[in-house]
Amino acid sequence: MKLLGIGSRIDHPEYGKGVVTNVSSKDYWVTFIEGGLETIALNDEFTVIDAAENEVDTVSFVDVEKSLKKILQRWSDTTEAVPIADKWKGGNLKLEPGQNGVQGKDVPIDTFFNKIVMVRDRLRVMEQKINASNLDNAEKVELQQYITRIYGSLTTFNVLFKLQSDYFVGEKSK
Repeated sequence: MKLLGIGSRIDHPEYGKGVVTNVSSKDYWVTFIEGGLETIALNDEFTVIDAAENEVDTVSFVDVEKSLKKILQRWSDTTEAVPIADKWKGGNLKLEPGQNGVQGKDVPIDTFFNKIVMVRDRLRVMEQKINASNLDNAEKVELQQYITRIYGSLTTFNVLFKLQSDYFVGEKSK
């Protein structure tokens, strides 16, 4: 039996598609797209999609994990893990209508925050698609200005973010 090298891609009947991220004398460590990291026996049943040479130290587990995360974020609807500020964890957003006889609504802040992060991430994708499009430069600039104004409108929600690097940033005052 020939050993698979780090970077080999497999399809496992139980865990699905994955990439070999480490090899020991008894096991493969495989990072699966849907199941995360699993250890499977060298003689376990799986289909080899693409075999890599069994070279020592070709890629570190950390590098493979970073690459897989980038690929998954780019080609799926997943977003990066953006932490909410500690003071809001477990909090609740209470919506109280100004009209009598209308019921209010309680929304967990974590749920609301996740929606805000998804809006931000989708704006970023839209920005990338505009910049990569065949539009002329004047149209790109005009659309980019709209997106910048949208970011500016969303700066109110920056208070929810734990890290300043995750904030919405609109037009800078001159």
